[in-house]
Formats: sequence, C-alpha cells, structure tokens
Amino acid sequence: MGSSPSIPAARPQGSIPTLKMPTAKGWAPGQTPVAAAGLKVNAFAAGLKHPRWILVLPNGDVTVAESSSIAGTVRSLFDYAMVSTMRRAAAVGISPNRITLLRDADRDGVAEISEPFLEGLSQPFGMALLGETFYVGNTDGVVAFPYSPGTSRITAPGRKLAEFKPGGHWTRSLLPSPDGQKLYVGVGSLSNIGDQGMAAEDGRAAVYELDLASGQSRIFASGLRNPVGLAWEPQTGQLWTVVNERDGLGDETPPDYLTSVQDGGFYGWPYCYWGQTVDDRVAQDPALVAKAIRPDYALGGHTASLGLCWLPAGTLPGFPDGMAIGQHGSWNRSTLSGYKVIFVPFANGRPAGPPRDVLTGFLSPDEKASYGRPVGVTLGPDGSLLVADDVGDVIWRVTGA
Repeated sequence: MGSSPSIPAARPQGSIPTLKMPTAKGWAPGQTPVAAAGLKVNAFAAGLKHPRWILVLPNGDVTVAESSSIAGTVRSLFDYAMVSTMRRAAAVGISPNRITLLRDADRDGVAEISEPFLEGLSQPFGMALLGETFYVGNTDGVVAFPYSPGTSRITAPGRKLAEFKPGGHWTRSLLPSPDGQKLYVGVGSLSNIGDQGMAAEDGRAAVYELDLASGQSRIFASGLRNPVGLAWEPQTGQLWTVVNERDGLGDETPPDYLTSVQDGGFYGWPYCYWGQTVDDRVAQDPALVAKAIRPDYALGGHTASLGLCWLPAGTLPGFPDGMAIGQHGSWNRSTLSGYKVIFVPFANGRPAGPPRDVLTGFLSPDEKASYGRPVGVTLGPDGSLLVADDVGDVIWRVTGA
C-alpha cells in the first residue's frame, strides 16, 4: 500500500485462480462494526436490501441505491466456481433495482422513515441531484428524472441521457462537476483482461464526461479496469477515483489503487499495470504501454476498493483532510484483504502518509463469515460519515465518540 509500493512479481494462477470468500452471515442484534479509537458507530438505517451507494439530498434526506450483481453466462469451470463462491458470499443474486429514501426527521442519528423513492430501475448505482433533475447511473446508462424539492417519491418516467453496455463490471458511479454542468461516470470493463476480445470492451474501462447541456459524452480517461468511486480533491480541483485491478496474478499483484484522473489519460488496462509493468497474458500494444500513467496510491491487492469520498479535516476527530474508502473485500487471494473502511490522509492535494482504519470487524475472527461488506461512503447530513453495507443490509453512521 502507499505511494511507493513493493509489488511482487506476477505469479499467474492458471485457468482456475484462487477463490476464497467468507460466507455471508449478517449482523446479530446489537452487533456493529468496530470503530477506530475516538470514534463510534451506530446503525443509521437497517432492514435494507443490498444497499450499495448513498446520496444526501439538500433537505437532509438520504437516498440509497439497492442493487446487486447478477450472475452472467457460465462459460468455463472458472466461471462456475466463481459464481458459486460469490453466491455463497451474497455477492450475486436478484437485484432489488430500486432507490430508497431515508429520513431522520428528529435528527437523532437514526432514520425513522424508510420508503421507496424510485423503483423499476436497472441495477442502479450512482446518483446525483442538480437543480430539479435527479440522475441515476443504471448499468445500461444514465437516466434523468424530474425532481421537486422535498419530494419523497419519483413516479415520472426518466429520460436516458447516455447508454453504456451492461454486464461484467456493472456499477455506474456518478459525480457532478463543481459547476453542475457535467457528470462524470465510472464504467468498468466487461472482463478481467479482455477475455472476450477487445471489441467487446469498446467504450468500457473508462471514466466518461457527460455534458448536460448538449447531452454529448466522451471518454475522459481510459485504461481503468473498474473505476468505481469518484471524488473531487478541493484544493486542486482534481478528479480522483478508486480502481479495482485485474485478477489471477497473485495475492498482492497488482494492487487496487487510488489515483488522480487526467483528462485524456491512459492507465494501462489490460496491457499493463502500475505504470509499464506488462501483463504477459494479454496481446500487447507497445504504444499504449508506453503512455500508461502510473497510479498515485496503492490500496492493497484485491481489496475491492469501491467507495470514495472527500473527508474534510475534523469531520472525524483526529483525522486531517483526506479520502475515505469503502473496501468491499477480496475473493481472489489466499488470505482475505479489505472488508473495512479506511482513510488516506492528503496534504497539498496529494496522498500523504499511510492509510488508517476507520471501521473494521466486518469479518468473523476466523474469517470464514462476513457480517457485512462496506461499499459506498459519503458525508451524512449532520457531518457524520455514512457507510453502505450490502451484506449487513445496513447504513452505518460514524461520528466522534
């Protein structure tokens, strides 16, 4: 982990890579994750169904996208083993395809109202509200819905602004530009390393920029295998993302990463990783390898770092400026990694120091069961940190002790 990681040499795992995931168990009554020293955690909302992403509305209401991976076509013994493993870990199933609204009217840190906000969606994930338009990142595109301030339910039909290929890495995160004129969209690859040919990957493994006035979209940056969380670093105005790297090369190789995103930048996938380290399993393109940008900060191998938000200094006592990251947890390594919420400190617009744990305890002591798995992270209406837990079916709220 960190800005200058020591990455072991690749050790290809063959046709059936390492598969290890805990069995989904959920939380016992009264049980919670473990907050870092000086912090405390409570359930802001429970009884959800696979909550993945969170958006706080101007009036303090909280919207939660509830969606799930759907098992694709089984093409090999590896596919069968992977889907079976992920089903046991509650990582694939029937997607709820809805957004739920949570309201903490009495401001006691627990939402007493939970009701459907938008239904009949297609694996919704990212959300954004600009003016009187509510945007949803469905797996097959960005959809705009009319929104009235303070409304608790949207029933009007949506208007599709951009289309994306579904399947594979299906999440579509959304982040408005600071001026509200554009949306940035994270679109992951179909496969691990272009397994079905690069034609099937056309338009994928990229961050898009969608101009809301014209409706035109373009690839802002590419070669990002699965860019999920997106956030702005306020001092520099730079866009950042967390990226899930490729599988099948060993426990720590290559690391998932946090990186700034340059307009027109290429980050290596599938030809190489962490700069110009070539992946010999892929038919090469030397010109693209030569221009591959090295990421800024390694997050550990196969941590499945998904959630990302800027955390201003003092949001959590003792924590400076930095990024909070929800690590969903590994499946392709011999020892588990991730399954926690971490914090990366920043100084002068850049990562500055080792990561710190914010929430742990999502795994049983023997790591055979998972009580929960963190996904989206965002600032709550009261300045707390909210965390979506899609195995525990909870939104956790982290504050000072």
